[in-house]
Amino acid sequence: MNLAATRIFTDDVDALVAFYEQVTGIAAARVHPMFAELRTPTGTLAIASTATVPLLGADAARGGANRSVALDFLVDDVDETYRALRGGVSAFVHQPTDMPWGNRSLLVRDPDGNLINFFTPVTAAAGERFATRPQE
Repeated sequence: MNLAATRIFTDDVDALVAFYEQVTGIAAARVHPMFAELRTPTGTLAIASTATVPLLGADAARGGANRSVALDFLVDDVDETYRALRGGVSAFVHQPTDMPWGNRSLLVRDPDGNLINFFTPVTAAAGERFATRPQE
């Protein structure tokens, strides 16, 4: 089994797509006005309008209500990512910090309040966990 995508439901697809295009440098594929995908070598981030939720079942999802999941983006240099994002991201949770599990991590929130972690392995053990995964 492979995880194919992570989907965020939002009331403002255009704003969320613009945010993720800016912070990732990846152009979204607009499959439909209510749906977009940012495709990376290791997975896809899908962004869907909350107007699509009734197709899934009553109250199956709610935009802007997440406080239990973080999106993790492996980057070459988290400090450079921080410098690049300072002018365009308004909600920093914390600046680059070394974590006990061997990553240097930067946490921000997207326009809907979802937590995003940009990280770079800084120890050999952390680097080995990601060495076999494809990168851009």
